[in-house]
Amino acid sequence: MFETSIYSGNKAKDYELVVKQLAALNEGESDHIAILSNASALLNQFLENVNWVGFYLWKNDELILGPFQGLPACVHIQYGKGVCGTAVKERKTQLVPDVHAFPGHIACDSASNSEIVVPIIIHNEVYGVLDIDSPILNRFDNVDQEYLEKFVSVLENSLAK
Repeated sequence: MFETSIYSGNKAKDYELVVKQLAALNEGESDHIAILSNASALLNQFLENVNWVGFYLWKNDELILGPFQGLPACVHIQYGKGVCGTAVKERKTQLVPDVHAFPGHIACDSASNSEIVVPIIIHNEVYGVLDIDSPILNRFDNVDQEYLEKFVSVLENSLAK
């Protein structure tokens, strides 16, 4: 059973706890939808000032909406398009302080002002992306990037089984 944790206020220390919680939630689980659903719920519960947390999965040469927390979202994202498609194309995290300044940004939710997208790579193949939006400009920083990449690493290990 999962219980809501009280976080310390130390960003790095709190992220470490969330990464451990994810590993515990995934222990013995093989269903990808269950893993991704719990991961999006866990991050949505943990992160402040976010309006969308979820996954896009790579299928048929495009990203397709997967499990998420937030308002309804764009279903199809093309390779190299928007922040998510760019993360897939470059195979690296996109940390975007102001989405309105990002060339080709896809506005699924007009309230979003900043975004971070971490690609999920399994067996050297793109599996999808973790996408998090915020209504706050400059919401995400290098600490968020470091620990969300660790979070995705735990996911990759769980999904690769």
